[in-house]
Amino acid sequence: MTRRIVVIGGDATGMSAANTVLRHTAADDGGTPEVVVLERGHYTSYSACGIPYWIAGDVPERDDLIARSPEEHREAGIDVRMRTEATSVDLEKQVVRFRAVDGDGSEGELAYDDLVFATGAVPVFPPLDGIDAEGIHGVQSLEQGEQVVKDLDASQAKQAVVVGAGYIGVEMAEAMLQRGLQVTILDQAPEPFTQVDPDMGSIVRTAMEDMGITVLTSTAVEGFDTREDGRVAAVRTADGAIAADIVVLGLGVKPNVTLAQEAGLTIGESGGIAVDVRQRCVGHEHVWAGGDCCEVHHRLSGQGVAIALGTHANKHGRIIGTNLAGGYGTFPGVIGTAISKVCSLEIGRTGLGEAEATAAGFGFVTATIESSNVAGYFPGAEMMTVKVIAEERSGRLLGAQIVGRANSAKRIDVFAAAIWNSMSVEEMTFMDLSYAPPFSPTWDAVLVAARKGAKAVEADIPRGAA
Repeated sequence: MTRRIVVIGGDATGMSAANTVLRHTAADDGGTPEVVVLERGHYTSYSACGIPYWIAGDVPERDDLIARSPEEHREAGIDVRMRTEATSVDLEKQVVRFRAVDGDGSEGELAYDDLVFATGAVPVFPPLDGIDAEGIHGVQSLEQGEQVVKDLDASQAKQAVVVGAGYIGVEMAEAMLQRGLQVTILDQAPEPFTQVDPDMGSIVRTAMEDMGITVLTSTAVEGFDTREDGRVAAVRTADGAIAADIVVLGLGVKPNVTLAQEAGLTIGESGGIAVDVRQRCVGHEHVWAGGDCCEVHHRLSGQGVAIALGTHANKHGRIIGTNLAGGYGTFPGVIGTAISKVCSLEIGRTGLGEAEATAAGFGFVTATIESSNVAGYFPGAEMMTVKVIAEERSGRLLGAQIVGRANSAKRIDVFAAAIWNSMSVEEMTFMDLSYAPPFSPTWDAVLVAARKGAKAVEADIPRGAA
């Protein structure tokens, strides 16, 4: 009989796994497997990371974010079933039960030989009074992005409040600002963008305030006031109410593991599905998981973490597909590299921040420098701040953060490569990086930060220490 692979989720991990297994087994003597994808939404293979830029108007059309439609996947031989929700999984019988989201809600079941969980992540919606009011939005899926665009067009909103100042929060603050709204962003933390250390976050705060965004930190949301028609009117905090015509929740996401948990799969400490290096679910030979729903290994801390990024999701899908096709693929882990922007401000980070390094048990030193993004005399020169975190004694680079203007933040990839290869800040000091005045000073910010980090490591070693 034909081997059947069932994939739950039709975005990055799911469709990458489905396409990879078909590409690698099409010529097999055993025949091509049947691959069935269950997707509860309206779209496949789209860029969730691009949603804020579509809302802002930088990306002209919704369909520009869609890499491959359901029809294109079907042409490749994948049985894609849209608006179909997996409702339960029987691991012992190897059966997935499902129902139609639209129409009569008809139900059915599929037996499988291998099962792939690619259920992604869900936005954090705290149980606050009034959170279900019209005009309050998450932006995790393309459908949610559509709702925001339609709401902005229909409501003629003038005041936006963004709750949460992480990646989604700052990107949505930019989107609202570009659409001409007055924007307030609030967060419980002392400084915005907690993915970087507070000293770097304070730079982000100042830059956002200079753009005209009101930034309220150390501020918790207590609930939402509504108008008579049920639409949001204000965000309530301990310090008073903030008027709002539209609210975006940027409180982060969590792994979507409800189905996996109910089926009896092991959930890691991070909240994601526990998998081995091949992306196979712990204790289940024919069940796999990848993307935002699973836990991954952090190469520095050694801990299991849940990091929602399309880059990891696509890699997981390819690894799962390779293994399903009889090959051998493993995922080497993550180091937490990410990049974002708010208008002209760019933010990059990789490795561990101070709090993360402390939690992992590292002794470390830090060094922070300011440098220009191009030669100081070249037109358009802008300043950036670069921070490095290095292990005591060894000087091994543990983390780096960048906050600056145009063409600053992608330098974080140099630091990421150094961390990936266990380099010390001393070894980085004379790295052969490219130079020309339109691109960097003679001593690039990466090299200057590494040199200052190396000096901090040397100064931290007691005299006479081995």
